[in-house]
Amino acid sequence: MLEPINVSLESLNLTTLAPMLIPIVGALLIIVIDTIKGGLDKTLYVVLSMLFILMDLGSLFNASDVFSVSGTMMGAFDVMLIDGLAILSQFIIVGASLLFIPLALTHKRFHEFSYPEFFALFLFMISGFQFMVATDNLILVFVGLETASLALYTIIAMHNRDKSFEAAVKYFTMGALAAGFFSFGSMVFYALTGSVEINQIATVLAANNYVDMGYVLVGTVFLLAAIGFKVSLVPFHTWAPDVYEGSSAAMAGYMSIVPKIAGFIVAMRIFEFLIHSGVVWLEIILYAVVVITMTAANMWALVQTDVKRMLAYSSISHAGFVMAAVMIGTTQSNSALFLYWILFAFTNLGSFSMLWISRQKSLPDYQSSDHSYSKFAGMIQTSPVAATIMTLFMLSLAGVPPFALFWGKLYMIGSAVSAGYTVLALIMALNSAIAGYYYLKLVVYMLMREPIDPNGGDVYSGNATLALKTIIGIAAMGTIFAFVAINPLLEFVTAFVYNSGY
Repeated sequence: MLEPINVSLESLNLTTLAPMLIPIVGALLIIVIDTIKGGLDKTLYVVLSMLFILMDLGSLFNASDVFSVSGTMMGAFDVMLIDGLAILSQFIIVGASLLFIPLALTHKRFHEFSYPEFFALFLFMISGFQFMVATDNLILVFVGLETASLALYTIIAMHNRDKSFEAAVKYFTMGALAAGFFSFGSMVFYALTGSVEINQIATVLAANNYVDMGYVLVGTVFLLAAIGFKVSLVPFHTWAPDVYEGSSAAMAGYMSIVPKIAGFIVAMRIFEFLIHSGVVWLEIILYAVVVITMTAANMWALVQTDVKRMLAYSSISHAGFVMAAVMIGTTQSNSALFLYWILFAFTNLGSFSMLWISRQKSLPDYQSSDHSYSKFAGMIQTSPVAATIMTLFMLSLAGVPPFALFWGKLYMIGSAVSAGYTVLALIMALNSAIAGYYYLKLVVYMLMREPIDPNGGDVYSGNATLALKTIIGIAAMGTIFAFVAINPLLEFVTAFVYNSGY
């Protein structure tokens, strides 16, 4: 007769699950409330969502305190991994979500926010991304990836415009392909090592001196393709501009930040151990992908006539810029990755939010699309405050000092130089200069062109609710005064990265 298995709660270490379970509980509560009493005002669901996101943030602060004392924590049968990378990335995921969700307090014509299901799906999505970054188990990474992705597909479709359905279908199709690639790559590594835990895979491969290098190449290529889809690296980027265009501008801004940081963390865990183990060809592949992504995306952004698509291609370029940190693989570069993405989160979410509140029900004859450059011509005369704020965000994205992203680019390029990647640092600096052209192009339209329709009024006045003004104000303040907090923020980030062994 088999002896019963006793599992102690201490060995499970359920505190490692707390940050992920909180948004799940919130999502289920929203569904139950809507089932019992439908038709309630969306403000209730916004407040509930913010409450659970704040609770999630509080649990992360508690986890960071425990980590600073006891170091890396394992839990849930050693499937959960709470280290510095997990905590920092979850801070970005939850923080960006906290900035995004108040944008739902806008006019009713953005009707996706009137559905309780939107907020439930949003909380499920947050939890999925948190599971994805807080583990080194490839199965749980896959579960978190698909949980977040399935929620995100539906959220995009809920925007309920012609291009939204098209965007959701494209994202679903590409996402399904990426999921297949990830599962196949994971299967290859499991066949080679008998484990789905990244650290154990690294140990077994190193002990065998990578004798099955051909199979390692196959598995790595499939995993790189899957992660490349999620962070929109060239040539796996094709979905991004169309999906961003079909989504609401605010959701596009959110998608440019949160899913990508989750992808970067998975890439760091998987690829850095291979590079550090001397797998030279992986470093060469990543080098080529990084350079091509930065350069090609900038070239495509230069020829765009729509500001939203320009920002979509620029987000692809930024992803390539940050992926360089994964290839370099030093503590300095990994710290620069987090610093860069925190500053990018403020700037890019602010930029897309400015586009979102300027959305129009019907387009005048001189506009080819909702966010064509002609729409912004002479905006300094028709909407001086909006033009000033948008200029601020464009200068930051271009890396003009002393605005936020300048410091992120400075530390990122500095980490490349310190690690001996001088040519890569020059390519990164050159691409930053190229990107400056298309960001400044919008600034020129806003500040130096005459309005095409001087009687068109302020397109921002109809949607600039208090919640929108607050969020954009926070993003603007973070962009302007980032230089004040750069050193403390960098020390905070570096401490977590160093203590995690990266």
